[in-house]
Amino acid sequence: MAVLEIHLRPVEPRDIPTLFEQQCDPDSNQLAGTKPRTREVFQATWDRIFTDPTVIPRVIIGADNPDLILGAISCFQHEGRDNVGYMIARSHWGKGIASRALALFLKEVPRRPLHATTSRANAPSMHILQKYGFRLTGYEMGQETDRYIAREIARFVLE
Repeated sequence: MAVLEIHLRPVEPRDIPTLFEQQCDPDSNQLAGTKPRTREVFQATWDRIFTDPTVIPRVIIGADNPDLILGAISCFQHEGRDNVGYMIARSHWGKGIASRALALFLKEVPRRPLHATTSRANAPSMHILQKYGFRLTGYEMGQETDRYIAREIARFVLE
């Protein structure tokens, strides 16, 4: 299988419909321990992101096809700390895209420490974070919210 070359670019309003559809995928939500947002909540979230200078949102695109959105990655504030999060469209799982996207993003975003969380059940994501120097700091039980199901969370930091 040929390796798909990727690039990152800032998220644009025209990307939101594709990102919305990707976040609705039931398998992705199960793996991440998330609940899909409604179209209205998703749009409102992105309206806030577009006006927040502390957030660095990027779409992951195919180098040969810049209209092909493979997923998204971003740096954002959570609990007063810089965090990184990413999501890959299920049709592109297992191709190394998350790993390459994180490598590109870490070169672009020099903020440290940088924190990340993932569902403990998401072994691929845990592996990717550790591959790029994130250190596992522990596990905790995450409470159910309007966005997340109750699940065990793995916490990571890159210093």
